Amino acid sequence: MKEKDLRRSLSVLPIGTVMKLTNLTARQIRYYEEQGLVSPERNEGNRRMYSLNDIDLILEIKDYISDGMNISKIKNVYEQRKQEAFNSGSSNKLSDQEARRLLSDELLNVGGLNSKDVKGNNSF
Repeated sequence: MKEKDLRRSLSVLPIGTVMKLTNLTARQIRYYEEQGLVSPERNEGNRRMYSLNDIDLILEIKDYISDGMNISKIKNVYEQRKQEAFNSGSSNKLSDQEARRLLSDELLNVGGLNSKDVKGNNSF
């Protein structure tokens, strides 16, 4: 995941900030959550915390509603997207063994312990 994507997915914004950015009420935002359209994380105090990606999603939902779509139709749109993403990504999934090998290789490279650097010294 790129750093930009990682930063956008960090849940750091409280509902008050989301209300200001989206021009929606807290009730509307919570309703979207109740309907399963958005899933904010909760902090230690059980407060909803939103990411920039969540705000994009809320604004998209708001646009759909402005275009005359109801919540049921919006849910269908997101279900279709999930299904398409699942179908297109199924051939690109790594097995557990492949993921472990890649992680191991990356850790060795980061730690400077790859075979080129060690040059046959197997002291570990």
